[in-house]
Amino acid sequence: MDHQPKFFENLSGTGKAIGVLTSGGDAQGMNAAVRAVVRMGIYVKAKVYFVYEGYQGMVDGGDNIVEVSWESVSSILQVGGTVIGSARCKSFRTREGRLQAACNLVKRGITNLCVIGGDGSLTGANLFREEWSGLLEELAQKGKIDEEAVKKYAYLNIVGMVGSIDNDFCGTDMTIGTDSALHRIIEVVDAIMTTAQSHQRTFVLEVMGRHCGYLALVSALACGADWVFIPEYPPEEGWEDSMCVKLSENRARKKRLNIIIVAEGAIDCHNKPITSEKVKDLVVQRLGFDTRVTILGHVQRGGTPSAFDRILASRMGVEAVLALLEATPDTPACVVSLSGNQAVRLPLMECVQMTQEVQKAMDEGRFVEAVRLRGRSFENNLNTYKLLSQKKPDAELPKTNFNVAVLNVGAPAAGMNAAVRAAVRVGITEGHKMFAVIDGFEGFARGKIKEISWGDVGGWTGQGGSILGTKRTLPAKYLEKIADQMRTNNINALMVIGGFEAYESCLQLHEARSCFEEFCVPICVLPATISNNVPGTDFSIGADTALNAIVETCDRIKQSASGTKRRVFIIETMGGYCGYLANMGALAAGADAAYIFEEQFDIRELQANVEHLTEKMKTSIQRGLVLRNENCNENYTTDFIYQLYSEEGKGVFDCRKNVLGHMQQGGAPSPFDRNFGTKISAKAMQWISKKLKETYRKGAGKVFANTDDSVCLLGMRRRNLVFQPVAELKNETDFVHRIPMEQWWLKLRPLMKILAKYKTSYDVSDSGQLEHVAMHSPKEAETGAI
Repeated sequence: MDHQPKFFENLSGTGKAIGVLTSGGDAQGMNAAVRAVVRMGIYVKAKVYFVYEGYQGMVDGGDNIVEVSWESVSSILQVGGTVIGSARCKSFRTREGRLQAACNLVKRGITNLCVIGGDGSLTGANLFREEWSGLLEELAQKGKIDEEAVKKYAYLNIVGMVGSIDNDFCGTDMTIGTDSALHRIIEVVDAIMTTAQSHQRTFVLEVMGRHCGYLALVSALACGADWVFIPEYPPEEGWEDSMCVKLSENRARKKRLNIIIVAEGAIDCHNKPITSEKVKDLVVQRLGFDTRVTILGHVQRGGTPSAFDRILASRMGVEAVLALLEATPDTPACVVSLSGNQAVRLPLMECVQMTQEVQKAMDEGRFVEAVRLRGRSFENNLNTYKLLSQKKPDAELPKTNFNVAVLNVGAPAAGMNAAVRAAVRVGITEGHKMFAVIDGFEGFARGKIKEISWGDVGGWTGQGGSILGTKRTLPAKYLEKIADQMRTNNINALMVIGGFEAYESCLQLHEARSCFEEFCVPICVLPATISNNVPGTDFSIGADTALNAIVETCDRIKQSASGTKRRVFIIETMGGYCGYLANMGALAAGADAAYIFEEQFDIRELQANVEHLTEKMKTSIQRGLVLRNENCNENYTTDFIYQLYSEEGKGVFDCRKNVLGHMQQGGAPSPFDRNFGTKISAKAMQWISKKLKETYRKGAGKVFANTDDSVCLLGMRRRNLVFQPVAELKNETDFVHRIPMEQWWLKLRPLMKILAKYKTSYDVSDSGQLEHVAMHSPKEAETGAI
């Protein structure tokens, strides 16, 4: 059923006053959320107030509660921490303190609060809301406010956003700050790996997470750590022996370094703490390895927010304002969270109760239950880690006699190697022989195929590019040779990791089945391309790394402009005809405009953008940033736009241009891409195993798969990972421009315009429904959270 788009124009905030505060521990991305709340609030004609120093500022009042303007939040998008401050506040825990806070808010007419913090901060906000009418009556009795104010400000609306690097809040896949914290951890691990390899060292790395092992678990997955200790999964009795055996086996296999990751709250099965020092002493005493401890501490909270956190926080900030505008006295306090790639609203107290349930389960030693309550994403991370970290002895492995080949096709994308590693290791665990194809289908035709073992892919997760080598060549011209090679090497299944070419290649193989029986085998495509232009998936491996490269460059460019006033930068991004990188890069970098192929533009729009920037130069923000997708328009080239802006802006601003080029494809993969690649590859390999069993013909002694659903692409769709036959995806594809016909991120396009002060319409059809936590936590399908 096609729904009619619903726009927010009728949700005017005229006369409403919104207060925004950050509370509890700081997290990168909080400023992006604050900026989005302020700008969206002003956009819908509400008054917006900063509450400095969290609840303490609300209690103290005075200069701590200040009305802000559009320009107040300029240049904070790329700043870590929180510019409005955060403080632990004892006085707000007392009724007296809350009474004072209510008085300060009423005096300014604030009855809408946006709280960015952890579960403690949000629980406090909910209590404040429940007591509100009683507090106002008490204030009226004491003569601090009049009866009219009691009636006028009778209800307090609260919307929460979770800012916490630990990702320990139930109901959301990712909390603001988690992805950036993972970036810090992975930067350190990558740096440590080089020094550890030089000296054959063992490193014990302690990361934050007193009650939640998310950071430790995901960083262990992202760097292929040898061992990980987390509070939710205490090691079994005798773990000391198992760990030492594994470390010495790895050394014997010529692995020059060992990485052990310890969450600060790690415990053993008797509830005794496992500290990084204890682990170090154990390794030194038992094995005599040169071992060092690195405690990351507050480094994890620092630095600039990642592209993911900026986009997440901006989306949540806008959604929070919409939720406040729609709130009625009967609406429960809600929290804006992320499910897959969708912003959803959940009842605040349901999330808090579930978060407390996890802690209770852990306190009572019900660890399996605690992992389940953490949600499907956490559970999958743990299962994937267990699957990939420890090789069973050969005697314990099943033997299937199936041969599975893995190859990369198209342009290199960061995260491809992590996907190959996961495929090889899961394949071996399932009992298959794994083969690596060098240089894509071109290499396949030439017989560049070799068996690949568990140890061969060690250390691959952090490597950028494609270790197997990749070519854009499609199989059509080599069909006969490829069929020969498949027969010679007895290949029973294929995993193809790549971008649009990988998808097209599998379509060609599917269509060639009538001529070549060799292609009647299970085939799975994993989308891996920086352009994010593959049909059937919302995210592709590599796009997040490219986005971070763009945003990092934009930050530096903006910084270079802070010395020279009145300058506009025009930046060209890659992506073919797909505007994903330009659009999302613009949202994450706080750009003024993004030109993309999917939304046609003409000279009038270019002129309007120049006028918009001319107006902007009259304010205190005297610089502009414009992104242009490389193929957005064949006539309005980057040079043309640069010259037009230079001419039209004469005397008001000057222009510079920058073509980012191939730097967007390079570099070490981001934590998101390492994990997304690892998890979807493991899932795809399990699908291949299932299909092999289903299509094996005992009589003929071979695999024969010729149905449409045996050639699938595994993609992330809204909230789920789904296998879709490539034959069905044909109808959703624009082959001329190599893009899907429908792209989810186009719905976010108005957000960028709103946050850059353009008038536009924003479709809110998908938001507004309050959901329930229990409905989509235990049984939710695997999501896109990393």
